[in-house]
Amino acid sequence: MNSIIALDLNWTNRPHSIATALLRSPDYVALVDPGPASTIPNLKQQLSQHGLSISDVDAILLTHIHLDHAAATGSLIRENPRVAVYVHANGAAHMMDPAKLLQSASRLYGEKLPVLFGEFLPVPAANIRALQGGEIIDLPLRKLQVLYTPGHASHHVTYFDSLDGVAFVGDTTGISINGDSFVLPVTPPPDISIELWDASLDAIAGLHPKRLFLTHFGFSADPVTHIARHRERLHRWRDLSANIVASNLSDALSIHRFAKEIAAEAAQFLAPEALSHYLYNGALDLSWLGLARYHRKRAENAVTFAPAS
Repeated sequence: MNSIIALDLNWTNRPHSIATALLRSPDYVALVDPGPASTIPNLKQQLSQHGLSISDVDAILLTHIHLDHAAATGSLIRENPRVAVYVHANGAAHMMDPAKLLQSASRLYGEKLPVLFGEFLPVPAANIRALQGGEIIDLPLRKLQVLYTPGHASHHVTYFDSLDGVAFVGDTTGISINGDSFVLPVTPPPDISIELWDASLDAIAGLHPKRLFLTHFGFSADPVTHIARHRERLHRWRDLSANIVASNLSDALSIHRFAKEIAAEAAQFLAPEALSHYLYNGALDLSWLGLARYHRKRAENAVTFAPAS
């Protein structure tokens, strides 16, 4: 047995929202992005369907530390202290002490934070395996190549399994439900960089994967087309948000205009129920905040480095 299985965490009672990848061989079990603590009961139920429990898990591989991907980690380690946690070095300190991460998330989600994501317990330093990118994680019957893939987040990595040709891309290639032709970018604050993102997409494409595994949601079997569609829409969002920023609208009006235009475009490709699902998981208000911050930072840097007259 040597398989990759998508586990549906049924986040907020919505199927096909958050997927954990189960990597299984006869003597080893790893999870890629175990999800938020609020879905731990669902994770346990999914594992039990494969004859497994949390005590069987040997490793957790985090593409990045956003709460919907990583918040369950500390709770799972409390239950199984031997689990190794692979995470980029830029995110490792926040996994060990999530106070700043939770403070930032509280500003975005307010009182909804515990309902959506549950408790984010710290991960002991002894469990952390800090990554830079370029490593090979040698698992039984499987080797995972680590790519540093910032753009969505400064601590984002992609894991590539050359055995099955699967790239575990986290949020780097957006949201697409089980290989659907529609791809929705996800651009939350605080450290969106379109330039770095483009380079990361190039790096993933350069692996020539057979499939992508998206945390939101599942496998995409046509990586070349998927990445091209994601890049095109990401650039469109960059240009749209730049125009809105230049209009000097209020924050509320800016978010409304951005969300209205994105929803209108998506409605050309999606039936109403699917549209609602994508927009819920895409959190367009947060995507606007990330892009607005990106443009402000670029403007500030342009002023800072402008030559003296």
